[in-house]
Amino acid sequence: MILIKNANLISMEEINYEICDILIENKLISKIGKLNEADYPNARIIDAQGRYVTPGLVDPHCHVGLMESTIGWAGSDVNEGTNPITPELRGIDGVKPHDECFMEALNSGVTTVCAGPGSANLIGGTFCALKTKGKTVEDMIIVEELAMKMALGENPKRMYGNSKTAPSTRMASAAIIREWLFKARNYYDKKIQYQKEIAEGKDAKAPEFNMKLESLSRVFDGMPVKIHAHQADDIATAMRIGKEFGLKMTVEHCTEGYLIADKLKENDQMVIIGPVMHNKSKYELKQKSFDSGKVLYENGVTFSIMTDHPVIEQKHTLIHVALFVKAGLPELEALKAVTINAAKTCYIDHLVGSIKEGKYADVVIWSKLPLDIMADADQQNQIGNPDPFGDSLGSVRSQLVFVHVASSKFW
Repeated sequence: MILIKNANLISMEEINYEICDILIENKLISKIGKLNEADYPNARIIDAQGRYVTPGLVDPHCHVGLMESTIGWAGSDVNEGTNPITPELRGIDGVKPHDECFMEALNSGVTTVCAGPGSANLIGGTFCALKTKGKTVEDMIIVEELAMKMALGENPKRMYGNSKTAPSTRMASAAIIREWLFKARNYYDKKIQYQKEIAEGKDAKAPEFNMKLESLSRVFDGMPVKIHAHQADDIATAMRIGKEFGLKMTVEHCTEGYLIADKLKENDQMVIIGPVMHNKSKYELKQKSFDSGKVLYENGVTFSIMTDHPVIEQKHTLIHVALFVKAGLPELEALKAVTINAAKTCYIDHLVGSIKEGKYADVVIWSKLPLDIMADADQQNQIGNPDPFGDSLGSVRSQLVFVHVASSKFW
């Protein structure tokens, strides 16, 4: 049991910039308000001394653990560039928990990441949601298979067009994705019909098992889809395919989404934007801009901000986000984009993304406002040993003062 006193709470819920106390019990947020220490004699008391307290940061799209730091080809497991259709692949099977970038992310306040395959393939496999602390993937899992990754635009064209196989055009990219969605829906319908007949006591024959279709058919049973699309035309194609097949989806990167923000709003389309703090490495990044956050916000589009780690390292998450604020995005909205809205766009906001009773106790105490990128760690004001990691955060060189990450194994 932990009782955090005198927190200047930025909860991402109803309470923002208010002094209050937070009780953590059984790895969950138990109570928020004015709490008396005497009522909790067994609690470890942490006096936040008026410091800002936020939920742990959430990166809604990255490749941490799949593109391991420093070791090049041997640690790159992000793109299976041998077949454009690989829904059976699972990001979780490529994650390396001992990648140093997990600890760097944690040291920067990032406690939840959504990681998975890259964008070489039209259908690349599943993302997973992980905590940034653990010795094995099993220690870190929040959701083993969070969403199915798909991709439009330059990357699959380049990967397969250069070898004279499909897709080499945007037409082929869309057609092949649609072809496999038709196949998967047919497979799913046959499974449902088989299960219905068995339940009715009929003598039914199960459809022949197909690994790709078994994996992909889950998008017709509620699994979200993450569709990589930078250009406005590719974003429109993604929404068109999503509407045709009734997919629960987000548009990933959405670089030119701010140019068609009204269309995103009309379609009630959630998007995950970024990264922006890097070079324009290909044509479809020509229009990337930090103005995108402000424009999407002003048009009422629900969005979050990714690092696409290692494109931007997760330890630089708040520097990246601060530049959206500099371009006009309100500060609280920017923080939402890497907390509650990041969780919403990954469909895990019932677990993480805000400080709310019943949610994971992922709590970060900062020495200054989180987006004050000039803040330094005040080593004299470290609040004991960061729980539950002993001295592992003792060399933090940011505005981070304390991190508590609940285990993902509470159910």
